[in-house]
Amino acid sequence: MSRISRSNGVAALLAAAVLVLVAIAATVPTEAVLVVEDAETGKQYLTEPVADGSTVGLEYMHSVEKSRVYDEYRVDDQTLVNTRMEFESYGWGLPARVNVTTVDGMLVYEPSEPIAELQRLSVSPGRTAGHTLIVDDRRYDLVAATNASDVRIHIEQRSLIERIL
Repeated sequence: MSRISRSNGVAALLAAAVLVLVAIAATVPTEAVLVVEDAETGKQYLTEPVADGSTVGLEYMHSVEKSRVYDEYRVDDQTLVNTRMEFESYGWGLPARVNVTTVDGMLVYEPSEPIAELQRLSVSPGRTAGHTLIVDDRRYDLVAATNASDVRIHIEQRSLIERIL
């Protein structure tokens, strides 16, 4: 009888250890995702997998100049590093006192040092501006996805359990 009780106890102990290991493994961050969430409510509109080195772009029509603007960011851990700007003409909010090159009719600013390193990027998608979010090669109509609501864009680490849920 004691042998059966002892083996049941060992089996229960092993089962508990396996459950603890599974619980720990399920909560350890396994992937990075780009999150687009409502600036006021935190409601998530988009989540897209990213990796270090992924590119995140915002393309829109400049409100005054009525010309295309493209801002590019590189994912660096949980930071968005602004690495490039493309624009068709100079206007309010665009770099006027920096060295730019012209590539296919676009003015391109690629700084030797990052323009900014951001934990969160705030964007007000506009119907006139027509904001498009580009994650690597995937394009999203940011205005339609958010109903033109102010958003925060940032990187989060997700665990296996968060991925499943």
